[in-house]
Amino acid sequence: MPVLSDRPIAVYHEHPDWFRPLFREFERRGTPYVRLDATEHRFDAAAPRPPYGLVFNRMSPSAWTRGHGQQIFYTLAYLEHLERLGVRVVNGTRAFLTETSKARQLSLLERLGLPYPRARVIHDPRHAPAAARGLRFPIVVKPNIGGSGAGVRRFDTAQALDAAAEDATWSLGLDHTALVQEFVPAEEGRIVRVEVLGGKYLYAIRVYSEADRFDLCPADICQGVDGAELERSACPVDAPKNGLRVEAYDPPAEIVAQVERITAEAGIDVGGVEYLIDARDGKHLFYDINALSNFVADSPRVLGFDAHQRLADWLEEEASAS
Repeated sequence: MPVLSDRPIAVYHEHPDWFRPLFREFERRGTPYVRLDATEHRFDAAAPRPPYGLVFNRMSPSAWTRGHGQQIFYTLAYLEHLERLGVRVVNGTRAFLTETSKARQLSLLERLGLPYPRARVIHDPRHAPAAARGLRFPIVVKPNIGGSGAGVRRFDTAQALDAAAEDATWSLGLDHTALVQEFVPAEEGRIVRVEVLGGKYLYAIRVYSEADRFDLCPADICQGVDGAELERSACPVDAPKNGLRVEAYDPPAEIVAQVERITAEAGIDVGGVEYLIDARDGKHLFYDINALSNFVADSPRVLGFDAHQRLADWLEEEASAS
């Protein structure tokens, strides 16, 4: 069944800017769609199945940094409700649970036998020093529900971590859970993000940072490796120039296969997996699994094709088949 006006694609989202390129692509091709604003959303558990061809879940775990943390837990209830009614949900409950729990991501990587930085899980900042015993410093403490590097703190020595652990104002984030994880120096100061669409490899990028940083949102990267400024159509016009540089990259086939295994295990239809090469030994380590992908800014220039056109094509196919 085709995407019809009475069976539109619904895009459920919280961020006001990230998804403008997708909305423009739908409008350009005349695809029926509706925007579901998570910050204003409500549902009736007794209501019949909604008339959507599919629901594309674009809720971000970083919503809590914008004052919308309550929507994260609400979203889980809504996705389960849709799935109970038989609605096709892209990046549904299983994917969103993985997106919103770095502890769950570690367990997934361990289950698959894939490499990641050594880490322990805590629920109280005072437990961080004990959790760090046996780990190599520097270490980072990452909120379990993160998003764009929110709340990550680095500690270069055990003494610095001991001092911070007694800070009564230190928050571990929305669910009071965090990772105590070894900080890995990235080879040439770069990380790789591999994107999948329909669970299959779409593209990869290498991101270069001027310093150790954790906020590496692909849509916020403002320049290519040649220094040319990229069109940042998915971001606010006043977004800061952040010094990040990006280039297209073809990862080894082994890593592509591993990424596809990760996203399949997580139930992620559309998303990205990030890894780095340890500058100390040349081995790769996966460190983040994302069920929300904004795609790299100015993808036609960086990649040679428009990623949002590919996404719209796939969503239309999925909606027509549901």
